[in-house]
Amino acid sequence: MLLALMNLFSLCWKPFGRDADRYDSIGVIGSNFAGREGREGLLWFRDVGKYASGDFSMAVVQANQVLEDQSQIESGPLGTFVGIYDGHGGPDASRYVCDHLFRHFQATSAESHGLVTAETIERAFRQTEDGYTALVSSTWNARPQIASAGTCCLVGVIFQQTLFVANVGDSRVVLGKKVGNTGGMAAIQLSTEHNANLEAVRQELKESHPHDPQIVVLKHGVWRVKGIIQVSRSIGDVYLKHPQFNREPLNAKFRLPEPMHMPIMSANPSILSHPLQPNDSFLIFASDGLWEHLSNEKAVDIVNSNPHAGSAKRLIKAALHEAARKREMRYSDLRKIDKKRHSARLGTFTSKRSRSLTCIIVSSKQSCTSFSHN
Repeated sequence: MLLALMNLFSLCWKPFGRDADRYDSIGVIGSNFAGREGREGLLWFRDVGKYASGDFSMAVVQANQVLEDQSQIESGPLGTFVGIYDGHGGPDASRYVCDHLFRHFQATSAESHGLVTAETIERAFRQTEDGYTALVSSTWNARPQIASAGTCCLVGVIFQQTLFVANVGDSRVVLGKKVGNTGGMAAIQLSTEHNANLEAVRQELKESHPHDPQIVVLKHGVWRVKGIIQVSRSIGDVYLKHPQFNREPLNAKFRLPEPMHMPIMSANPSILSHPLQPNDSFLIFASDGLWEHLSNEKAVDIVNSNPHAGSAKRLIKAALHEAARKREMRYSDLRKIDKKRHSARLGTFTSKRSRSLTCIIVSSKQSCTSFSHN
């Protein structure tokens, strides 16, 4: 059985939150974790890790008292799997996805005789969504609040020289691609985002809900679905997908004033396949908190202009410096804030809403043949 052979590396880290002084990290089978990993305040990082096709770095900075982001890297017979799960409304949905999405991906790919396709990835998303909905249903009376927890979900799978990108929400993956022999590096965005601030997303919502004039509402200068949430697709947020969860005992601020006749949000991922080329050098997977302050081009330039070790930490620090500059703060001031106040201050200056920043960078050795498993 293929599943019996998987025995893959799993890095679903929870550096903060319920166990504030503890985090778990496990190495890739056959990897060599040279370089430094550790913490600087609420910034957790792994400077470099080796996998079969190259190296990676990862980092996260926490903006809430409980970390709502999760991420993972898996490497084995099905190629390399990268996941960024940017949670909101609590950590329940992102933790559930980190625990279940890759397992469903393994199972659906095994059913397809070990092949990875857009369909197998889509089925894994659907099964994860169904599982979380079942969890909400079974715990409804005891924990109704998890009905309002959800997560953006960005997945990249490198399989036989093809990169598959699947996304719900507004996390983003950007490819750094060498430009001929010029020494330059182009920034190519590979993911489709689902944020109501994009006109195409608002139009999609209006077309799918033609009888609801309030499907998108401009609130405090930000477009929101039903005036509540910015993203139009997620895993979780079942209170906006199933009417039986949009009622008491759910908190009144999440309950819609009118009956829900059809799902407001969707868990259907946008999926792209990209044949990897010799000039494809690295991939930046990051939650929206990073892209709010760094353009695709700036992020690619930072990675390209520095050693790969520590790239993820370097990008997050650059985003925080930019956020501080916009608010006439000094980044060094953050180092002086005690831990109890640190997350509140980060949430204040990184965004109008508090958000963590999560980043994983996957690099090839030299060419597309090293970027994937044969």
